[in-house]
Amino acid sequence: MFAEIQIQDKDRMGTAGKVIKCKAAVLWEQKQPFSIEEIEVAPPKTKEVRIKILATGICRTDDHVIKGTMVSKFPVIVGHEATGIVESIGEGVTTVKPGDKVIPLFLPQCRECNACRNPDGNLCIRSDITGRGVLADGTTRFTCKGKPVHHFMNTSTFTEYTVVDESSVAKIDDAAPPEKVCLIGCGFSTGYGAAVKTGKVKPGSTCVVFGLGGVGLSVIMGCKSAGASRIIGIDLNKDKFEKAMAVGATECISPKDSTKPISEVLSEMTGNNVGYTFEVIGHLETMIDALASCHMNYGTSVVVGVPPSAKMLTYDPMLLFTGRTWKGCVFGGLKSRDDVPKLVTEFLAKKFDLDQLITHVLPFKISEGFELLNSGQSIRTVLTF
Repeated sequence: MFAEIQIQDKDRMGTAGKVIKCKAAVLWEQKQPFSIEEIEVAPPKTKEVRIKILATGICRTDDHVIKGTMVSKFPVIVGHEATGIVESIGEGVTTVKPGDKVIPLFLPQCRECNACRNPDGNLCIRSDITGRGVLADGTTRFTCKGKPVHHFMNTSTFTEYTVVDESSVAKIDDAAPPEKVCLIGCGFSTGYGAAVKTGKVKPGSTCVVFGLGGVGLSVIMGCKSAGASRIIGIDLNKDKFEKAMAVGATECISPKDSTKPISEVLSEMTGNNVGYTFEVIGHLETMIDALASCHMNYGTSVVVGVPPSAKMLTYDPMLLFTGRTWKGCVFGGLKSRDDVPKLVTEFLAKKFDLDQLITHVLPFKISEGFELLNSGQSIRTVLTF
């Protein structure tokens, strides 16, 4: 470890203030494969941080950009779930320094806007969910073949080096293994936070999780941590049931096993006592199923999966009139710069196990990683540099 730090110090002395040439996966157009390119990464400007990426996870949200279900400008470097080392900092940066181990944050925390100042808020005004593709000053730090390349959600981690605004980076414990804690940058925190922060699951309650991918499994872990006594996992793919049970589900069912609506099946299974439901797929019809499946008077349903853009939802307002609560959340409702370091510390204290979510760790073979995602063979694939 000491030798690694010495090497990093030497690297920083040689690259600070200079343009870095490095390898990155560039998407030139929608619905086209990644192109591994040599790019130029400019030095950080005022209040910016340049990061050497150590490990990055492949998340379904990145795939949404490729398929066009999420808005983005092209060319772009996607990726938003990572761990890295600060290579250099711009003028005015005070919260991190060169050599710090960090997690880039797709959800910034400026600590000044209304959402950041409100104890229940977390959707910082600096968030880039509309696909602006630039940093706070309106420009990009990436170029390739003489052309500017856009950033993605304030992070862009499918590259050896990236630049982020200071509000989009969290310093974490140096002891944290990068190929594991990168999941705290998105997938794990989104699911875990949805249960403990947004849903506020109570001890002894019954919870239902629709969708048993990596984020759904993280919801289950959050429900378990909150003390839920019954956690029911739902997925069309029964191959996912074993892993869901391993992380804390008490039972799993497939909607294909009954001709009745899933809300009726769950009501009969639980004696009409589902306190919390979580939709972790991003399908409109499943969102309504999840809402209908929690108790009509005191149930809470949380939308966790990213909904398709430019789609409208039609539902019976009586589902809400009787007393249900319908909530959404980004990043599990967590405040990114405050909560990410705490979750890393809790992981190191063995409060939860991220190994159960990681099925593949590969060198930077991005096409292979996305093949594993799209074929359903992986829960989380992590790429290392």
